[in-house]
Amino acid sequence: MVTAEITLVNLEDKLLAKNNVIPDSKVRKINVTALVDSGAYFLAINENIKEQLGLASLRKVPAALANNTVVNLDMVGPIEVLFENRTATVDAMVLPGRSEVLLGSIPMEAMDVLV
Repeated sequence: MVTAEITLVNLEDKLLAKNNVIPDSKVRKINVTALVDSGAYFLAINENIKEQLGLASLRKVPAALANNTVVNLDMVGPIEVLFENRTATVDAMVLPGRSEVLLGSIPMEAMDVLV
């Protein structure tokens, strides 16, 4: 198992701060340890992180869980993902409860990083 320390930033907040609508100190961000999961496509966060970042639901998407059940999950965003000197802007699936954060292949590819 490979993990990565990443920072997740509410991109809408960051843009508001850039345009001097809110101060930089009001930009919502969180540091998390993510499981690097090349079998997942998207960034996956949990409900707690969604609330902390104040992310809006964009749409529902079907997702196959590890036990092969298919569920409809919220897709939220936009989120800026920071890993070392790399960044990516992505949307994220919201897993139930306090599920572990998963860093999938799309954000990894966008940051040009490999497992």
